[in-house]
Amino acid sequence: MEILYFVALNVLGHVAFVGARMTTSLFALRLGAGPGTVGMVMALFAALPMLLSVTAGRLIDHAGPRRPLMAALIGLALGSALPFLVPRLETLFVSSTILGVSFMFVHIGMNTVIGAHGSVQDRPMNFAWLALAFSISGSLGPLIAGFAIEGLGHAAALLLLAVFPAIAAVMLGLRKRPLPRPERHPAAGGRLLDLFQVAGLRHAFLVSGVLATGWDLYAFLMPLYGAQIGLAPASIGLVMATFAVATFVVRLAMRVLIRRVQQWVIILASMAVAGASYALFPLASSAGPLVALSFLLGLGLGCAQPVIMSLLYETAPPGRQSEAVGVRTTLINASQTFIPLGSGALASAVGMGPVFGVLAAALLCGAWYVRKRGPGKAL
Repeated sequence: MEILYFVALNVLGHVAFVGARMTTSLFALRLGAGPGTVGMVMALFAALPMLLSVTAGRLIDHAGPRRPLMAALIGLALGSALPFLVPRLETLFVSSTILGVSFMFVHIGMNTVIGAHGSVQDRPMNFAWLALAFSISGSLGPLIAGFAIEGLGHAAALLLLAVFPAIAAVMLGLRKRPLPRPERHPAAGGRLLDLFQVAGLRHAFLVSGVLATGWDLYAFLMPLYGAQIGLAPASIGLVMATFAVATFVVRLAMRVLIRRVQQWVIILASMAVAGASYALFPLASSAGPLVALSFLLGLGLGCAQPVIMSLLYETAPPGRQSEAVGVRTTLINASQTFIPLGSGALASAVGMGPVFGVLAAALLCGAWYVRKRGPGKAL
């Protein structure tokens, strides 16, 4: 039952984050922003996390996850509610920054808690549970946001999303027992570059960065592309929820996959399917094909994350697990900061098709890299 408690905390925090990210992009368009400005707003979800993730990981390794998680959940609630109080484009720049930093702490903290909970043998399945939590919230967030926008408006939709992390903060405040955390170790606090000298950890950073770019850019590209082809907010939310449903479906099968399929094969298939899906997106001009492609993309990207996170936790030096997650988060947020800016500018100049093409090429090149390394070498 305790693992379900952790899953619930993660779901409540992530619902607000993914729902607010979609609502923010559509709200910015409603307030008159162009694709380039929307790219700037969305990049702020990742700008400070790019700089602070390693420090956040070290803080959690040193102080434990409870207080950072509590502060982060409160930050998610405040960041979501702010555009309701001041519904201006300038406010979205501030709220997206608060939301990004807050969810950075939730992400690193919950990965630390899940990795430390139970035995080493339980770890892959624990991360599969966490991945299922992300799938649930990734599905609920866009659906709630889409229908709330149509029924209440953009600002009120963000206020509604603030309720979810507020509930999670109350749940965490009522818990008396300490949260699981890794044991302190003399290796904690070593040089950052030492982590990159661990071969398995270095490859895990690279592969997870490419996969996470494909995952997170979907949240940036799909609202823009849906609005460009004339889809209603509820239809965009339905398309994006389909992606999350697919990740949930494939993660239900992770117990079988982990036992029967080699880890490098799972990662290779993930990159190949995701790259092929992105290559086909420019051919879709209505909700039906987008739903199908989003489902295929979700199947591809959804199966790799539990494997990546388990290997990342296992290959990190003792006492530096949260720091390793922080390094991964930094790399991911660097791509989320600069790629939306470049993607927004490219989309403004030549349209969405080339943006999807570049992302497809990156994922297919990643699949080639994993295949080239072969069994036992991919990570």
